[in-house]
Amino acid sequence: MSTIVAIVGRPNVGKSTLFNRLIKRREAIVDSVSGVTRDRNYGKSEWNGKEFSVIDTGGYIKGSDDIFEAEIRKQVELAIDEADVIMFVVDVEEGITPMDDEVAKLLRKITKPVIVVVNKVDNAMREKDAYEFYNLGLGDYITISSTSGSGTGELLDELIKVFPDKPEPTQEELELPRFAVVGRPNAGKSSFINALIGVDRYIVTDIAGTTRDSIDTKYNRFGFEFNLVDTAGIRRKAKVKEDLEFYSVMRSVRAIEHADVCILMIDATRGFEGQDQSIFWLAAKNRKGIIILVNKWDLVEKDTMSTRDYESKIRKELEPFTDVTILFVSALTKQRLLKALEETVKVYENRKQRIATSKFNDHMLKLIEAYPPPALKGKYVKIKYCMQLPTPTPQFVFFANLPQYVKEPYKRFLENKIRENWDFSGVPIDIYIREK
Repeated sequence: MSTIVAIVGRPNVGKSTLFNRLIKRREAIVDSVSGVTRDRNYGKSEWNGKEFSVIDTGGYIKGSDDIFEAEIRKQVELAIDEADVIMFVVDVEEGITPMDDEVAKLLRKITKPVIVVVNKVDNAMREKDAYEFYNLGLGDYITISSTSGSGTGELLDELIKVFPDKPEPTQEELELPRFAVVGRPNAGKSSFINALIGVDRYIVTDIAGTTRDSIDTKYNRFGFEFNLVDTAGIRRKAKVKEDLEFYSVMRSVRAIEHADVCILMIDATRGFEGQDQSIFWLAAKNRKGIIILVNKWDLVEKDTMSTRDYESKIRKELEPFTDVTILFVSALTKQRLLKALEETVKVYENRKQRIATSKFNDHMLKLIEAYPPPALKGKYVKIKYCMQLPTPTPQFVFFANLPQYVKEPYKRFLENKIRENWDFSGVPIDIYIREK
């Protein structure tokens, strides 16, 4: 299970620069995913073999100075609730400000690991100035310059030392599909879950989640056995304003990371909004299976918009990843709930699908011969061999003489051809071109 690290602090201390630096380390190792640049506040990182998720609270604050303080407090409280480790970023140039004191006051009350990161320390003089931050009462600190990158290695070494021990999932947990119902507040997640599992809650066993706030419950319903990952809608926090975008994203992160398939609920009366998109790309970035349920369809005036129009509008927003099942349901009238569960199980099976190398080569090499990659600078790209990698999610590698000349449009062509021939509906696919 991935550890969640939240970066908190007042505006302009360099949180986003540090966030970008941590995420880039990851992108240097793993090809960055196309089409997922929309969500700039969440990313995956890795250091010394330990993978973790990073959430930057900085980008969410909007509005005038006078509401900053309340917003920052809200975000820090939420980060404290949801993250495993907190990085508290302060600015050596300005020293301790009243707002830093406020944040420190919140952080002193918690038992989770807090790392004080003193930013903008780029010379020996500033190293001395950093002593002041002992006064925050949060123990030792680490000095960095997020712009030049100095000190980030030491910071990451310290960070992974304080990661909580997470038990490895049991064989039974690994074998049962894990579904998470995600979506913005009030989309009908709780009603859907209650309708799906029935009031008498067909509970077979309760498996305590790997963290205090993600509970896996094992269900047997309509002949399917699955784990349901408890999510945002079930554990409402009165003190968090429901419409905060940060709230939806932060709450969804853990549920998404713990799931095999994400059931994204959207409110038919509101349409496919920015927050829904953020959650969709969050699931895609984590290589999870996805199915979209348009809930409250019974409340929509049917003459104003047909399912076809509504669906094509959503698909337009999902480009380039449009191979996703969209179902129109009503948790209230229980309309199409069985179908929704059947489709979710199907996405789970698609994600586990393995294609034999000989079969894959037979089909794809013929296609590639008919439509080779375009020549570049008079050089011709030849692809002689391809295979599916033995990874938990579908990844394919194509071996070529000049991999650097194979550009994004051709990779997309290959992905489309794979999808045309094998059912990977609802599942993100990775395509790699390597030297033969």
